[in-house]
Amino acid sequence: MSKQQEDFSKWYIETIQKADLMDYTPVRGCIAFKPDGYEIWEHIQEEMDRRFKETGHRNAYFPMLIPESFFQKEKDHIEGFSPELPWVTEAAGEQLEERLALRPTSETMIGHLYSNWIKSYRDLPVLINQWANVFRWEKKTLPFIRTSEFLWQEGHTAHVDEEDARKETMQMLDIYKEVVEQVLAIPVYDGQKTPSERFAGAVDTYSIEAMMKNGKAVQAGTSHYLGTKFAEAFNIKYLNKANQHEYVHTTSWGTSTRLIGSVIMVHGDEQGLILPPRIAPTQVVLIPVGPWKKNPQIMEHLDEIFAALKAKGIRVRLDDSDQSPGFKFNEWELKGVPVRVELGPRDLENNQALMKARDEEDKRTIDLATIVTAIEEELTTMQTRLLEKARQFREANAHTTIDTLPQLQQHIETAKENSSIPGWVLAGWCGEDACEEKVKEETKYTSRNIPFNPPTTKTTCIGCGNKAKHTVWFAQAY
Repeated sequence: MSKQQEDFSKWYIETIQKADLMDYTPVRGCIAFKPDGYEIWEHIQEEMDRRFKETGHRNAYFPMLIPESFFQKEKDHIEGFSPELPWVTEAAGEQLEERLALRPTSETMIGHLYSNWIKSYRDLPVLINQWANVFRWEKKTLPFIRTSEFLWQEGHTAHVDEEDARKETMQMLDIYKEVVEQVLAIPVYDGQKTPSERFAGAVDTYSIEAMMKNGKAVQAGTSHYLGTKFAEAFNIKYLNKANQHEYVHTTSWGTSTRLIGSVIMVHGDEQGLILPPRIAPTQVVLIPVGPWKKNPQIMEHLDEIFAALKAKGIRVRLDDSDQSPGFKFNEWELKGVPVRVELGPRDLENNQALMKARDEEDKRTIDLATIVTAIEEELTTMQTRLLEKARQFREANAHTTIDTLPQLQQHIETAKENSSIPGWVLAGWCGEDACEEKVKEETKYTSRNIPFNPPTTKTTCIGCGNKAKHTVWFAQAY
């Protein structure tokens, strides 16, 4: 394995390949999800979907192909996505009368249909989510993090007024934060995007931002208040209680399979993948050791443990293959399995087994009489421990004492000289796009968001030195 600090990108690719999560395809930027990789997504999907339904949302599905004229109806939207759009121009050997885009997102198609579905205040709110694939033709790709085709969910809701729509926008951001922190064990900063970073066509965009182990940022989820922009573009009106027509207020919100890449980059170590128990395809692996084939009692005990864990809903595998124990240990570590249990003749004599958590160095002995309870407790403890480790790393690499551009440049240069991580910087911003762009041009740091609860408040702009209107997280980002 390549070392994280020596070549993080190479380490990342090797980790994904050795964990057998994906494979490349002949289409540039498009990957195949192998079963373990897709199952991670399924567990994330389950956690998200349950919360969506608990808050009144329902799933639907909309077409992948979107007429070009739909994009022309919302000027900011087409300008934002035009460089990334792949087009279908021919079908069945004939040129199409109108080009069709492979969806980069579905606001325009859904706007068109909502204009037919919504007629009265009684039809509102409309709370719909879609699980789908989307296309954004990327020039530079990285599996899971940035691909030309990826999987995601996109919520699209319509409301009677701004208050209700904004309440929805923040509710969904809170759900994202809860899932990413409590299920993926990734701490995030929630906040509002600057105008230059907001979604094309949105009034306001909010995000959760996560720090990777190389100090870079990943936008882990976004929620957008769209105002009446798309309603006006697609004539989505309703008859209010006063018998007058009004435009609906809409929202959209989404997370994607880049969350898988984030999990790898946040928790992985020099040995490869580490998965939080709540999303691991295999949570526990049972491995017989020593001359176990000559001692049938070993397998009898492992079969009993297997059945007991399975009955508890724990995703468990029993590895009774002919490979050596060392080979098995290494293979399951590479796959990031949270807990490994070993049982051999000597262990059996002592009525105990050995248990090792993937994120810890040492094994510990556990009594066979209470092994199922011990495993359950370790899975819960590990989930919490991973979040705390990630939070400690983030705090150690989130810098709050840099106030000027020269200080940031010196900070980045020093980190480079010391082969250390420059991390994130909390800085003041006057609100002018030119200052934000200046930081980007001179350091490659972009604004991540204006955090709701910054650790401190900044008073001077990092770009110009004038009075700051906002306190902003800046970082290099994927």
